[in-house]
Formats: sequence, C-alpha cells, structure tokens
Amino acid sequence: MPMARQWGGVCALLLVLSVAAQAPAQGATQWFDPASAPFLPVPEIDVDPNSGTTLGLIPVWVSADNQQVIRRIIAPDLIHNPYFGFGARFRVFGFPCEDTQWFIVGGGKERVEREFDAVYESGRLRESPWSMKFEAVFDRSGTPRFYGIGNHSPAFDQTDYTNQQVYVQARFGRNLSRAVQWLYLLRARSVDVTPGTLIHIASLERRFGSVLGSGVTRETLHRVALAIDTRDDATMPNRGWQLTAYAGMAARHGLLNQSLYSEAGIDARGYWPLNPALTVVGRLGLRYLPTTFRTPFWALSSLGGDSSGLDGSQPLRGFGTSRFYDRNAFSSSWELRWTAHQFNAVGTRIDLQLTPFVDAGRVFGRAGTSPLSQLHWVGGIGVRALARPTVVGYVDFGYGSEGLAVFTGLNYPI
Repeated sequence: MPMARQWGGVCALLLVLSVAAQAPAQGATQWFDPASAPFLPVPEIDVDPNSGTTLGLIPVWVSADNQQVIRRIIAPDLIHNPYFGFGARFRVFGFPCEDTQWFIVGGGKERVEREFDAVYESGRLRESPWSMKFEAVFDRSGTPRFYGIGNHSPAFDQTDYTNQQVYVQARFGRNLSRAVQWLYLLRARSVDVTPGTLIHIASLERRFGSVLGSGVTRETLHRVALAIDTRDDATMPNRGWQLTAYAGMAARHGLLNQSLYSEAGIDARGYWPLNPALTVVGRLGLRYLPTTFRTPFWALSSLGGDSSGLDGSQPLRGFGTSRFYDRNAFSSSWELRWTAHQFNAVGTRIDLQLTPFVDAGRVFGRAGTSPLSQLHWVGGIGVRALARPTVVGYVDFGYGSEGLAVFTGLNYPI
C-alpha cells in the first residue's frame, strides 16, 4: 500500500523545523524560518531499501489555527529517483478536526512509476455511533521484490517486478462505545504483475517462471473485525492498549464468486508510560490463511518493511517490504519512545523523539508450525517528529542479517 510513502518528506519537514526554530532568521535563511517565510523550501530525502534514495525539494505551506493545531499542509515536490528519473507530485493534507482527516496525492516519474491516492476518514475518535474511511488508489511501482516462498528464501534469489494496482475500499465501524467497535471492510482491487525494469536485478519471470500472481488478478475482499481500543489518542498514543481480531474472505470475481483465500488474525498493541517523556510500546501480529485457491503470491502473508496494518505485510525493519512470503506470518516489535526535545514552529508544538527498537518475526506454511521458532531479528533506532495532534513523521534505521535498511514515512510504524 502506498500511503506511508506518500508522506515521504513530511518527516524531513518536521526535522528541518527543529533546526530552523533554533536560530534567528538572517538574509537567505529567512526562507527556512517558520516565523517569516511565505513557504518552507524543504530538502526531501525519501529512503526505502527497495526504492533507493529519492532526493528532491518540497515547497511547503503549513496552516495552523489559533490553538497551534495544524489544519492543512500543501506540499508539492520535484524529485529524482536513481531508477526512474525526475518526477513531480502534488499533495494536500487536511485536518479539519481531530475526528476527521483527508488527503489527496498524485504524481509520476519519467519512467514506469505513477500514483494517485485519495483518502477521507471520519469518526476517528469513536464519539459518534459510526466511523468510516474511504480510499481510492492507483499505484504503479517498479521496485517490488520477490525472493520465492518460505522463511529462508535466499537473498541471491532476488528478483523485481512491476506492480500496478487499482483499488477502492470502504471501511465502516459501528461504535458500541468509545473503546469497542465492530468493523466491516469492502475492497475491490485489480493487480497487474508484469516484468521488472531494474537493470541490475533479474526480472521475476526469468528466475521463477509463471508464478501464481503474474498477470492480472482481481479480488473482492470482505473483512469483519472486533476492535477494542483503550488508547488515550488514536495518532500519538501514550498509554492504553488496542486489540483487533479479524476474519475475511476474498473472491476472484464479483462479491463472492470463485473464492481466492480466507484470512484470520490478531493485531495487539500496548503502551506503558514510564514517565512523561518515556513510553514502552509493544506490538504482536499473527495472520493465517486457513484456505487458499490458487492464491497470488502478493496476497500471501509477508514479512519485511515498516508497515504494520491488518493486510498481508508485517513489519521487520531490517529488510525491504515483503522480503519473506508464505501462507502465514508472525511478527513482534518493541520500542522505547523518548521525547528528547520540544519546541514551537509554524504555529504548533513539535516533539522530537529518539526510539530504539527490536523487531522479530517469521513466515510459515503449515498452521501447526510454532510462530516463535526460527525468527528473523532486527535491531535499530528511530527519529520521530510529532506535530501535535495529527502528524507523525519518522526515519527508522534497522539492522538485520542482510544489513542496514532505512525507512521514512508518516504515522508510527507500530
């Protein structure tokens, strides 16, 4: 899913603000001073193990209200990626209130990659009877990797492919209370897997032939979930816990025709403050596919990257996204979030956090396999910038058995 990557550079914005807020504006530096500049020209460094390092410039307009709360960010950019050349994107993020947020992002590069993502979410605080979220996505990416199936798929089997997906999805939540919610998600998606375009990496079909998932596959996913959430905040929690148990079924055509797979899993997170500046955070995720019917590889459970949603990929921040594929997956992560510095910029308060973390996980094909055996381990540290109450930008450095991986994005990775 492209959402986290859409915010590459927002973290850079917040980190630049941390420097700009420390020194008075003089001469050309006033353009980087949040108090005097008509907009902020922010250098962009967007890092991902698969996509490489994208460099660019983002002129950013930030609007905050009288309570120092960010309400809108306009952030177009000009970028260069070593694989796909120059490109441009337009971004608008809206935060009308804590209960509602939306964004629209669109852009493309000289070669291969195109993107569009529009999201509207309301009822985030669960104070009304219903919560809802709508999303429409077109994403063409030339950097996904495939190493084969299994917990020990070797690094030398690395291949790439071009993934084009189009989907619309709607999620509805019935709030029994502020803490208890029933969820239903409906997603219609078309995925087209075609040969890779990266020069120095073998294309998927050359090494693995015609694997399940090549070409065009359509799916309609129905998922129901029970979510119990006692966290003190949905975006920047400091105490409480969240437990989501879910089950779903995907069809190949139509609403329920030609079953593709079924899924079941849990996602549990806990937050324990040791003092006002220090919080321990833990997460555990477990996903099973009880039934599969010629299921494409990209719909299997996977491990790797910084994503921690309910879909197939589980986080392992020392490896690229979806480094390991198999039918089932387990992951666990622990962080120590330390607020090292606070300051005011662009009319709002910004916190800087340092976050050492540990990730562990594995994928496995048989339901009877122990999720806790033969784990992949990752250790690292993250730098997070928080513009309360709505924006979290991060840079995470993780080290695993295949070396260093760096991720940037929006919202806490776990």
